[in-house]
Amino acid sequence: MSQIRPQDYYAPIVGEFEQLVLLALIRLGNGAYGAAILKEIRDRTARDLSEGTVYMTLGRLEEKKMIASYVGLPTHQRGGRRRRHYLIDKDGQRALARAWRSQRAMSEGIETELLAL
Repeated sequence: MSQIRPQDYYAPIVGEFEQLVLLALIRLGNGAYGAAILKEIRDRTARDLSEGTVYMTLGRLEEKKMIASYVGLPTHQRGGRRRRHYLIDKDGQRALARAWRSQRAMSEGIETELLAL
């Protein structure tokens, strides 16, 4: 049986798309930028997403203190423009772990039915 931990009761709660963004940050590693996060989610979920959706969610997660961002150095490839990079914070990690454990607990024992859908 999946183990829900006591600290999960105090972890922040995130929505489905916020979970996808946090998962993309984990996959890509800290320092990922918005366009890479968008591509990762599109490639893995086959969702047709707008850039605005990803950047709004990144902004919301930053307001909730689940991620932090910094502006990198300008590059010649970007015409001297800077790129914003994102880092998952402790609250983001805790929220993602809570969501993952909850999802596992709810789907445990019904994998066959879910695969048949």
